[in-house]
Amino acid sequence: MFMSRRSIDRTLADLLEESARNIQRAALLLRDLLTDYPEHAGLARELKVCEQEGDRIAHDIFHRLAAGRRVHAPFDAGDVHALATALDDVVDYAEQAGTQLGLYSVEATMEQSIEFADVLVGAAEQIASALRSLRTRTDLGPHLVEIHRLENEGDRLQRDAVASLFAGGIDPMMIIRWKDIFESLEAAVDACERVAHILEGITLKHR
Repeated sequence: MFMSRRSIDRTLADLLEESARNIQRAALLLRDLLTDYPEHAGLARELKVCEQEGDRIAHDIFHRLAAGRRVHAPFDAGDVHALATALDDVVDYAEQAGTQLGLYSVEATMEQSIEFADVLVGAAEQIASALRSLRTRTDLGPHLVEIHRLENEGDRLQRDAVASLFAGGIDPMMIIRWKDIFESLEAAVDACERVAHILEGITLKHR
């Protein structure tokens, strides 16, 4: 999917790429948190900072739209709003998963949760690459395809994780808690796929 040669709205491109970098940081923090929990439980606080930074970036984008600033190709106001919201959602759900570890007094993480975080890290990298491709007007297609593949991998992990919970004779309350955590992880990856869908729509409009 190649973009047309029209000029890029650089202010919005800067903000969207900043949001993508924030997603990458949140995904890496979550993976580190899950890998070394509870030893690195303090990383949940850094995830909260990422969540607040994501809100700030989204607010800056929405303020630009509300101020009536002209939005240049390849964006239109509706696409920008949807894209900024989806990007912010990724960090919100990642932070939610990190918070749930402490909230639910988790003593040790499940291997599938670390694998899920790996998927989120991969999807975040592809989002960042796709948004850079928007600026350089190069092909987004491979990045979007990879995000879809990773979302499918997340679906598989979700099924396997829930199945293992019910097959392992785990305390019912722990099942409920981990089911919630996996739902937050899945929601973060699903938000990455929403980003991909929005980017696909943008590229189709401006071929």
